[in-house]
Amino acid sequence: MISLNPAEATLEQIVETAGQPLPQTEVSIRSPEDNQVLPIGEVGEICVRSYAVMIGYNDNPEATAATVDEDGWLHTGDLGTLDAQGFIRVTGRVKDMIIRGGENHFPAEIEAALISHPDIAQVAVVGLPDEKWGEVIAAFILSDSSPDVADLRNHCRAHLSAQKTPSVWVQVSEFPLTGSGKVQKFAIREQYLAGGYGEVL
Repeated sequence: MISLNPAEATLEQIVETAGQPLPQTEVSIRSPEDNQVLPIGEVGEICVRSYAVMIGYNDNPEATAATVDEDGWLHTGDLGTLDAQGFIRVTGRVKDMIIRGGENHFPAEIEAALISHPDIAQVAVVGLPDEKWGEVIAAFILSDSSPDVADLRNHCRAHLSAQKTPSVWVQVSEFPLTGSGKVQKFAIREQYLAGGYGEVL
């Protein structure tokens, strides 16, 4: 348990955030690359240090060392921001972050822009391996129509910077899901790279 919304929180804070850190709980937003604390409002890994943080994984020192650093900070694997009032916003998962040409891109931001397009019913953005860039951004979409890629690109450019616009567009009939209904992005990537998933637009 890391945070809760206080009784005086606004409706917007309750809906959009995970609340503020609990008493005797420290939260910091850190760069996934170098573990440095990031400024207010920047996206990074949500890390926590408190009496409630686990000591470690049972009989698994390697996993413990990868999760709890030498200063006692638990690295949650979640991406998010911290605002000036201490409210935490969760924006995605570190493992879903796309590193294109050394620059970090966050799928949730791109998905939020794309889902506002009228021809897109659902979208999942993942990184695909690329020799030049390391990774490129790919958008996998569910749609009842046949979306025009140029229109989708223009929509992205109206809401995002150019480098965040997907370079690969794939229309699919369904997404691989977990038992709880979450999209399995690793499965999307694996199935696409194996040549058996979706139609490239």
